[in-house]
Amino acid sequence: MTQPRDHFRQEFIAFAVEKEVLRFGEFKTKAGRLSPYFFNAGLFNDGMSLMKLGEFYAEAIKNSGIEFDMLFGPAYKGITLVASIAIAFAKNGHNLPYAYNRKEAKDHGEGGVIVGSPLKGRVLIIDDVISAGTSVRESVELIAANGANACGVAIAIDRQEKGLGALSAVQEVVKNNQIPVCAIANLNDLLNYLKNKKDMAQNLHAVEAYRQSYGVD
Repeated sequence: MTQPRDHFRQEFIAFAVEKEVLRFGEFKTKAGRLSPYFFNAGLFNDGMSLMKLGEFYAEAIKNSGIEFDMLFGPAYKGITLVASIAIAFAKNGHNLPYAYNRKEAKDHGEGGVIVGSPLKGRVLIIDDVISAGTSVRESVELIAANGANACGVAIAIDRQEKGLGALSAVQEVVKNNQIPVCAIANLNDLLNYLKNKKDMAQNLHAVEAYRQSYGVD
């Protein structure tokens, strides 16, 4: 976890391609666009890949400089992500509290919608990608309702494409919630990866064309 940032990001892209979490073809996005690539973090579905994913997240979070006191993973994908990241930090001597939410409040036992550590202080939200920003907005509101403050968001990949307007979905989250967003890798990293793979020239051209139509800086 001490590699240069660019190398680290390239390693993550290669890892995602190897695990077929990052796939190429033709995929319809939530915005109705036909994307030449698709990222599905749910396919990091075994112990080794989840462990490595948590380490990639931890490295990206450290590199971001975001100051935080605990981690929060929105249900459902965020639950395994936040646990793996907490373990990755603990392995490096930084023991962090973490929590996640239930989709529906539990009316017996301990009750409530929050599982894990009580939400306190500066809370870093963990997600896989940001599409419409709905999950982040709901998390920010839930964290505030529990007397804590959302201080940022960490995601796996930033698609760097237009959201509802001229801004990207990530830029919209930053603007609307006044918090920073960090990512393990982004579209630039994906393009750099493809440029070094002669057998993936067709995918490179497709991703470059998609960026011409929908990309933002």
